Order: sequence, then C-alpha cells, then structure tokens
Amino acid sequence: MKVAIVLPPGCQFSAARPNSMETVVRTLAAAACDEQTLRIFCDAGAEERDPRAWPLPSGLGRSRALVRALQAFEPDIIEFHQNSRFAARLAQRFPDAVRILYRHNDVRPPRGAFAAWRYRQRYEPFDGLVFVSQASQNAFVDAFPEFADRAFTIRNPIDVGLWGASPENREKLIVFSGRAIPEKGVDLLCRSLPEVLERHPEWRAKMFLGDWSKHAKWAAPHVEQMLARSDRITVHRHAPLAEVREATRRAAIAVTPSVWAEPLGLSALEAHAAGAALVSSGRGGLKEVSGPHALYVDPLDETTLGQAIERLILDPDERLRLARGGQTYVADVHAPAVRAVELKDLRRSLILAKAVRSS
Repeated sequence: MKVAIVLPPGCQFSAARPNSMETVVRTLAAAACDEQTLRIFCDAGAEERDPRAWPLPSGLGRSRALVRALQAFEPDIIEFHQNSRFAARLAQRFPDAVRILYRHNDVRPPRGAFAAWRYRQRYEPFDGLVFVSQASQNAFVDAFPEFADRAFTIRNPIDVGLWGASPENREKLIVFSGRAIPEKGVDLLCRSLPEVLERHPEWRAKMFLGDWSKHAKWAAPHVEQMLARSDRITVHRHAPLAEVREATRRAAIAVTPSVWAEPLGLSALEAHAAGAALVSSGRGGLKEVSGPHALYVDPLDETTLGQAIERLILDPDERLRLARGGQTYVADVHAPAVRAVELKDLRRSLILAKAVRSS
C-alpha cells in the first residue's frame, strides 16, 4: 500500500518548528510506515528535513510539481490534509487512487443554499473524510448528512515517551500553549492569571503563544495588560516545540481554556503526556482527550477559570491524581501505535470499497 500524504501550501514539515497538523502527521507516520511506502509532500525550506518528505517549490509551480510527483509515485492512497479547496482540485486529477481529506479542524456550516452546494461539490471527490474527534465528525455530518457514510474519526496520537516526565515533585508553574487567538481563551487567561498569582506568590506562569505575528494586533493588548499586573508571568512568542515540551514537563498545572469547540486539542494531549494536571474547558473534542482526568471549567469565564486553577494550587492531592491519571490515560488510549492501526485499517477498507465499486 503506497500512501502519499499531501500537506497544504505553507507547511514545510519542519522537525524544528512544526505546527500541530505536522506533529500529528509525523507521529502517525513514524508509527505506521517506512519511507519506501510513504511520501509526505510539503513546501521546501525546512531546516531539518524528514527523509520521507518530498519538498515542492513555492509559488505558481507548486501544483504542477505536485501533480508530476504524484504521477511518478503512483500511490494507492492520496491523503490530503486540511485545505479542502486546494485538495478537491487535485483529487479530481487522480480518480483511480483512494482520495482522503484529513481535516484537523471543524468544517463550518454553510451559509445559504449556494454555499452548501459549493461545499458539497468540494467534498464529492473524496472517498473518505477523516476528522480528529467524534465531536468534529458529528458536526460535519449534521451539516452534510449525505456524506455520513464517508466520515470517520481518527483521534490525534501522542508519544508519551517523547513528552513523559514524572508527575511527582513538579515546579509551582502554570503553562499555556496555543495560538494567540480569541478561540483559545487567551484573553480569559490573561485576566485571570494575575489575580491567582497575586494570592500565591510562590507560583509563576509561562505562556507560549503561537502565530504571534498573525494575531499580535488582537493579542498584544491583553498580554500587555496582564504583564503590567504581574511580574511572574513569562510570555514566549514563536517558541520551538522543544522549549514548550521542556516547560510542560516541569509544570504542575497546564491550562486549555478554549472557548470554541476544540477539534481535539493537541496541547491538552501534550500536557497529559508530560505529567501536568490539566484545567480544561472541555469544549468540542477536549473531553475525548482527557476523559475523567481533567478539571473542567463550566461555565467558562475569567472568574471560573481562575477558581479552577486556584483549586489545583490549593489541593496537591487532586493535582497529583489528575496528573497521574491523565498521563496513564493518554498513554493507553491515544498511543501512536493504536492510532496508526486505526488509520491503516481505514485506508485498507477504503481501498477495498473502491475496488468493489469499480468491479
């Protein structure tokens, strides 16, 4: 089974500075395939190139180069990640291959009949539509019930061996890692953290804010007001993954205060794997990440968020129980080997179904 994974424009598949989508692809690929049966098509320019990566030129020549590379590789399966419009155009060029659209975030419901028709045309070329949580799959099927038989869930994996640290004897440190956008609850955390830290001077916090250059106009005022109120909060912009991992492995508490329906929540997975106790909004797929091993905040606002963080500060026994339980849970339930088998089985079933339809 030859598999081509096609990342959207803008993805270099960099080992040094991966985005969350690339991290998922890398983890699944490492657990499932060797470089003889798998190629990952991405933009050129990565400092540390994976041996399975096939770099493409940027600009107008990218699509032409990708088509030529796919034709030469002759894959049984082409797995397009994320960008449905880009993927749909290319998928139509390869009708004999099994074509999968792998979505890492939710599909927005269409606004109006014309938009619904346009999106249906976009999803029609795909033999399978993969989502990273049951919540995301359900939201898609609610909007497009005619594709229910093509929709599947493969939850994101986490390599606990890469992230794992003992939940015991952690630093009095609170960490947040996520994009600097409203959906991640950054503003709520910026307002709640200073008050919590003022009452607990032995504690401090680190915030790792991704995509800062794109979202600084919105995020900067919230961050500046927070830093003016507390000198025990450190803000990192565009930090490498290794730095995020190192801090999370030391932190006693991690926070995922997403205000939107999180597709799954890779930062929550990472926090559990690293051995931190997690405060979570539980929205979207976040409860699929944590099961009963997070402190959920509902209703979610700056007051309830601060109260949840403070509850874990004041209760080290609960903190340790959540940390231990969460780490064990993700090691068992979200292991890369488990997810790789699920994905391999899905790919094989789609190949078989296409063969039956073609016979």
